[in-house]
Amino acid sequence: MEEKHSNLFIGPDDKIGNGEASLLGLQHVLAMDVYVPPVILAMMLSMSFSEKMGLLQVAFLAAGIGTIIQTAVFMKMPISQGPSFVPLTAASGIVLASGGLQKGMATLLGALIVGAILLVLLGISGVFYKIIQTLVPALVGGTIITCVGLSLIPTALNSNIFQASGNINQNIILAGITAVTLLIPISISIHFPSLQRLFRTGAIIIALLAGTVAATMMGRFDWSTVKQAAWFSLPQGTVLHYGVTFSPTAILTFIIIYAILTTETTGTWFAMGAVTNHQITNKQWNRGLVGEGISCLIAALLGSTPVTGYSTNAGIISITGVASKRVFISAGIWFIVLGFFTKISAFLSAIPAPVIGGVFAIICVTIMLNGLRVIRNLQEKDGDIYVIGIPIVLTFALVLIPTTVVKEAPQMVQYLLGSPIAVAAMVAIILNLVMSTGKNK
Repeated sequence: MEEKHSNLFIGPDDKIGNGEASLLGLQHVLAMDVYVPPVILAMMLSMSFSEKMGLLQVAFLAAGIGTIIQTAVFMKMPISQGPSFVPLTAASGIVLASGGLQKGMATLLGALIVGAILLVLLGISGVFYKIIQTLVPALVGGTIITCVGLSLIPTALNSNIFQASGNINQNIILAGITAVTLLIPISISIHFPSLQRLFRTGAIIIALLAGTVAATMMGRFDWSTVKQAAWFSLPQGTVLHYGVTFSPTAILTFIIIYAILTTETTGTWFAMGAVTNHQITNKQWNRGLVGEGISCLIAALLGSTPVTGYSTNAGIISITGVASKRVFISAGIWFIVLGFFTKISAFLSAIPAPVIGGVFAIICVTIMLNGLRVIRNLQEKDGDIYVIGIPIVLTFALVLIPTTVVKEAPQMVQYLLGSPIAVAAMVAIILNLVMSTGKNK
């Protein structure tokens, strides 16, 4: 049974007003980089502006529907779904190798549909929880959570700040303003507990607003995409537009991709369980995988790449102390609204990357520390230092590995090299099986 962690201000099942839930749900939406994967894929496929906005639109819709069904129906934990970065290279490769956008997207969607159905069947079979129970004890779970946080920190700093477009000095200033603004309301809530309801729960949205204002004053907010976007539009580029083609090679490729995604989303579930002090039940593991598969199936039918659990939300909960499922359902509703009101989604996607990075970096650290908290509470055994240490080293290695090395590797290996969390998880599982002695030091 779920227990309220002392660090939580609002627990998963605590009552919260609709207005407050809506505002805090928007905070999750703002802190997530859901818009980035579809924009990157659109660039890879040389899509027009309207096609790019269509891809962004269906990604928001898929994220919203997936978030609601996982939180309210299947996993029944505060889980937010969003498009993953992992499938992007494979997705663009399949589209480009299949005769252009129209035929290529049909082939891609066919592979996505088959892979999603297999996830649903695996969850229904009841086998998934046995795999987790056997291969992922608390030590491995804590290590995976730690590696999730570590793997995201370089992205927060490099992609969102140091290597983001624009002047690097301005990027650092914007990120700094956002990060410092985040710490101010948190500090106020620590010293004045009676003000937590305002300052701690809304810390992230306050920081993002401050960063956005600063970016506007610097002339860094791009209003052109906002002006070009329509106020309202129906989903474009769905399976009804592209059709479906089944290619054995593409299907095999995405079965492997889905296996990697499942490993990553397992780490997200562990992280969410850690911050909410909730022991995930056997039934939840299986239902969660069914929900993951249905979310990915809906995403494919809408014309989007797979959506999976976002670990950043565990960090947001750690910072704000708000783990309400109603807030996550509100976030899902916001995503759906953004899927139809394209002017608003264009506005959110125009927020400069350094503003997001200033918050994102702190979120990543909180995820990592939650993993270390899980490990710290365990009784140490022989070999544990390697089960923890080697995956951490590999996570850093794969984050820092030169792109030339990745490109020279076989295609299937490239997918793994592009997912440090999946590699770290597999290595942690293997090392735990090999080095577990059952004897305490």
